Amino acid sequence: MAATPIEAAVLQAEPSASLTIKVETTADTGKVMVAIYDSEGAYEGGAPVRAVQLDVAAGQDEAVIEGLETGTYGLKAFHDVNGNGRMDTNPFGMPVEPYAFSNNAVGNMGPAKWDRARFDVSGQTLQTLNLR
Repeated sequence: MAATPIEAAVLQAEPSASLTIKVETTADTGKVMVAIYDSEGAYEGGAPVRAVQLDVAAGQDEAVIEGLETGTYGLKAFHDVNGNGRMDTNPFGMPVEPYAFSNNAVGNMGPAKWDRARFDVSGQTLQTLNLR
């Protein structure tokens, strides 16, 4: 028996996945801001598909993002230690607050590139960010 159009649409839908983001940082003030990107273009300068704030001062060190499509993602995060809502930098533009990228990728003279930070999300996925 053939599937109805509604059943066929459900069968073709991407499965839903969840992403758990755990942060490790040495400061116990402020918030960690995490941006979630679903493509290289977005990661390199576009808008994130999701964003989350973890209130480190309140003891929050983990967030679960539900309902993501199975696929490839990248994370950028910084710890707003002083609570001013932005990443502080020195006069040369270098960050002075802790930051991290997915896979704990390290940049060279700038942010980590997509090919080093990207990771696959399917089912339940965990990314631990060591903010430094």
